[in-house]
Amino acid sequence: MSVGYSEEHIKTLDWQEHIRLRPGMYIGKLGDGSSQDDGVYVLLKEVMDNSIDEYMMGNGKKIDVSIDGKEVRVRDFGRGIPLGKVLDVVSKMNTGAKYDSEAFKKSVGLNGVGVKAVNALSSSFVIRSIREGQVKVSEFHNGITVKDHPLESTTEENGVEVIFTPDEGMFGNFYFISEYVDTMLKNYVYLNTGLVINFNGNKFFSKNGLVDLLNENMSKEGLYPIIHLIGDDIEVAFTHGLQYGEDYYSFVNGQNTTQGGTHLTAFREAIVKTIREFYKKDYDPSDIRSSIIAAISIKVVEPIFESQTKTKLGSKDMSPNGPSVRNFIMEFIKKQLDDYLHKNPETARIILKNIQDSEKERKAISSIQKLAKDRAKKVSLHNKKLRDCRAHYNSNDSNKLDSTIFITEGDSASGSITKSRNVETQAVFSLRGKPLNCFGLTKKIVYENEEFNLLQAALNIEDGIENLRYNNVVVATDADVDGMHIRLLLLTFFLQFFPDLVRKGHVYILQTPLFRVRNKKETRYCYSPDEKTKAMAALGPTPEITRFKGLGEISPDEFANFIGKDMRLEPVRMKKNDSVNGFLEFYMGKNTPDRQDFIIENLRIEEDFIDEEKPVK
Repeated sequence: MSVGYSEEHIKTLDWQEHIRLRPGMYIGKLGDGSSQDDGVYVLLKEVMDNSIDEYMMGNGKKIDVSIDGKEVRVRDFGRGIPLGKVLDVVSKMNTGAKYDSEAFKKSVGLNGVGVKAVNALSSSFVIRSIREGQVKVSEFHNGITVKDHPLESTTEENGVEVIFTPDEGMFGNFYFISEYVDTMLKNYVYLNTGLVINFNGNKFFSKNGLVDLLNENMSKEGLYPIIHLIGDDIEVAFTHGLQYGEDYYSFVNGQNTTQGGTHLTAFREAIVKTIREFYKKDYDPSDIRSSIIAAISIKVVEPIFESQTKTKLGSKDMSPNGPSVRNFIMEFIKKQLDDYLHKNPETARIILKNIQDSEKERKAISSIQKLAKDRAKKVSLHNKKLRDCRAHYNSNDSNKLDSTIFITEGDSASGSITKSRNVETQAVFSLRGKPLNCFGLTKKIVYENEEFNLLQAALNIEDGIENLRYNNVVVATDADVDGMHIRLLLLTFFLQFFPDLVRKGHVYILQTPLFRVRNKKETRYCYSPDEKTKAMAALGPTPEITRFKGLGEISPDEFANFIGKDMRLEPVRMKKNDSVNGFLEFYMGKNTPDRQDFIIENLRIEEDFIDEEKPVK
């Protein structure tokens, strides 16, 4: 079939229409706020970046941020936007101060798009610029000017205030998770020592930069005092801990590059090269970096990122005429770390012992590991446990941020999800019964246990979560006692051997409805008794009520409603003071009187819930 192609088929979109039509080009995925990389947080970041750039230029010492429901307010105390250009900088593409200013060459935003995307994707957007006793205010709706106010006199301090509400028509019934906002704002102060950020009554401030960042993200002290190295355009901090794997925080010009890039690759390589040369032994890279927790921040002239969301650095060079990123980092680490180790022999001794311990454990499981890999490869050829999708998180696919794997149990549940999923972005892994309780076991069990081995292979996390194939790892089990137990066993597996999956915000619990309430005209799915009561009132006195007892009872057609655009995901989150070992010991260790009391207390709550639902058939 031929498709017409003539003058009438050529369209020119207004700037805000293009952003709203293709939001992924500007902010990555939309999302509802349950994930750290959802668009609502990117909108906040884009506004913050401009205020941070002002601070880096020496203007303003604090930024006030507040979130009230769905409304976001950011107020800095920099120089303020030139009053005659306030409207233009938020509503005309390719308009900004950073194109021909040398001072902005190492800033975060260089393309003049960020805050305009915020404007276009907000149902309400207000910008106020205060300069030398005058204020200019412009108001917008979905990027379209509502009112451009005349200049007025003011006694306020210089600076810019942006107030916006993301458009529910784009983001759905979104919400903000305060811990995600806290993390973003704390990262800003770690990278800009001396800056104060006030957020909803909390004050964020850092004296020690990346050292404070590591301390914030470590539940226990490292094996040795944090090594902190600072140079021109680079800052590094790292130690080794007791956890499995490698944990990195990387930044370029203040941007948190969650997917790493050329700078993180160079840093990991430099650590290995320097350690090998210091100890004069060709240790395996995995043993050198085993249990490392590190942060690196560099400043690059006009950085090139692999996407508008700037999560991965693509720049090869520090500046047009400067050294390569790799050589710059390699030379810095080689000189500074070698000097440090010579001056701190006790730290050098501890690092050596950690390498040797890792080497010993790795060799002890190497034969098992080889057999497990071979088995995983063979099984994957006819693997009904994994039904893959086309997009992967660690690929170049444009859908990778939406890539999801559902981990479920039982043929009926996995069958329903498989039939109703989006094959482009959603994969399914089927468990065979309850997994092993792996608390207190060594990583050797990951390879000896077929279920764990295949799950690890499916996620591609054997060598660390930087190779994770799916951005969202979703545990999808029944909302009953057995389902809760399976959920706990899976979380134990992740926390015991791959805690960064949780700490980096990749693990979720799928929320599925407990009830279906319907009459002849309408069907409502309810996720709690309270929602059921409201649905019954809305649909009349005699609606049909169904209590779902398991995922297998939900038909594929219905399941499509629960894993699509309106999918409800509950993120599994951990804070600094959450002790992984303490958590697992309490819930998954040997029975203790304390845990027995906890179970008895919560059984009473469950009994109340059951009593309330007895009339439902």
